[in-house]
Amino acid sequence: MKCSSAHEAVSVIKSGHNIFIHTAAAAPIPLIEALTARADELSNISIYHMHTEGPAPYTEAEYVGTFEVNSLFIGANCRSSVNEGRTSFIPSFLSEIPVMIRQGVIPVDVALIQVSSPDRHGYCSLGISVDATKAAVDVAQFTIAQVNPRMPRTHGDGLIHISKFSVFVEIENELPELSLHNPTPEEQKIGEFISTLIEDGSTLQTGIGAIPNAVLSCLGNHKDLGIHTEMFSDGVLQLVEKGVVNNKFKTKHKDVIVSSFLLGTRRLYDFVDDNPMVRMLDVAYVNDSRIIRQLPKMISINSAIELDLTGQVCSDSIGTRMYSGVGGQMDFIRGASLSKGGKPMIALTSITRHGESKIAAILKPGAGVVTTRAHVQYVVTEYGIVNLYGKNLHQRAKLLISIAHPNHREALERAAFERFKRL
Repeated sequence: MKCSSAHEAVSVIKSGHNIFIHTAAAAPIPLIEALTARADELSNISIYHMHTEGPAPYTEAEYVGTFEVNSLFIGANCRSSVNEGRTSFIPSFLSEIPVMIRQGVIPVDVALIQVSSPDRHGYCSLGISVDATKAAVDVAQFTIAQVNPRMPRTHGDGLIHISKFSVFVEIENELPELSLHNPTPEEQKIGEFISTLIEDGSTLQTGIGAIPNAVLSCLGNHKDLGIHTEMFSDGVLQLVEKGVVNNKFKTKHKDVIVSSFLLGTRRLYDFVDDNPMVRMLDVAYVNDSRIIRQLPKMISINSAIELDLTGQVCSDSIGTRMYSGVGGQMDFIRGASLSKGGKPMIALTSITRHGESKIAAILKPGAGVVTTRAHVQYVVTEYGIVNLYGKNLHQRAKLLISIAHPNHREALERAAFERFKRL
């Protein structure tokens, strides 16, 4: 049924429904706002989502009791509500979120999505965000779609016939964009270090942010790189244009960039529009370590909030304060470590903006260990590269101190000696 307004479209939602909201820049803001406007008419609504761009008005204090919100990955728009107790966080590997949806562990009655305009056969595309949203559409009793001509039409798992929609509304609006900022000198140095570890013919997993951007900017003289990643941004485009990224030696999806969702500028969205070189697939497949390990020379680049001297990696919280989520870090760390010639990396600047060392004697109380010390291998800061694979605890401490900020090395050495009785 075609609706005349977003408010009419969300009228199929009833009290007690479980709702999944489309991910990242694909979050259908008009439908979200229309749902929130119905708060007085509804009760016992559970909302599930991963990171979403744009406003999340349902997290406001006035809606506690109407909307029970569960974030599977915490973005800026819900970080304060999680830490203030108004909304909740579900720790989960990104690869397992579609599985939890399909098994009913995460119940979905309604999928709120945003799609491209239909083609002449009636098929729309989930565009820049397939991830776990495809699973939500597959199991939902009701699918409510914003049809937006500004949404790119992408190849892969995201095609949905318009007959699948319970209701839809045509609303054209610009997608949220995220521009890349120039890396700091420290971040650029990290990018240079990582580039020396990447061989020609490697396949890359990089996220979004200054360090991934710095790495990509240093790969202009490499050859025959591939991309298999949960997400990518504008930084990949220059390498495609130069022919550096051609996916020539990938053993799975040869000649094709594989991803699950995108976040960047309009230039990125235009690049992926009807581009057979880019395949957007279900994240249960993209992030499956059994798939990742089949790609030779798999390079996994992930970041961290904090790292202790034994190699434990905290990436989802600052102490007890939740900041982001588990995401796909462990999926790709494990997959890359099992790949022939693969290299899993944790990259981080040595200090916070307040001058605190990110390499710590012990993690802050309450900090979440996303990557265990048994999984971590390469660690990179602006002071160098170390490989912890096969190293004992005091060897790890010595290596990590060598790439810590010089202002903190003496204190870390004292802490290491007190703990391990040698260094």
